[in-house]
Amino acid sequence: MHQYLYVYILLCSDNSYYTGVTNNLERRMLEHNSGINSKCYTYLRRPVQLVFFEYYSDFNLAISFEKKIKKWSRAKKQALISSDWEKLKNLSKCKNSSSSENYNQ
Repeated sequence: MHQYLYVYILLCSDNSYYTGVTNNLERRMLEHNSGINSKCYTYLRRPVQLVFFEYYSDFNLAISFEKKIKKWSRAKKQALISSDWEKLKNLSKCKNSSSSENYNQ
């Protein structure tokens, strides 16, 4: 049997986002919405709604992508959720003073 990991983003009732990874998306959604763990971020933010998921056959890639998304700004997460690749690309550009875009070629 081929196993996948799902990287997912939930929209919580307080309008925040939760990013996670699981091997069973349907079960995990039930767990989030039933509130089986009172220490879970989503426990007091139920109900939650699945707004994005992507599956991976490579576990390392899935874990890496989840960790990356967790560090993203809300705007970047929203661009990913809405598949706005141009906006995501622009939001991902380096904007600090050492950026190569600040130097003339």
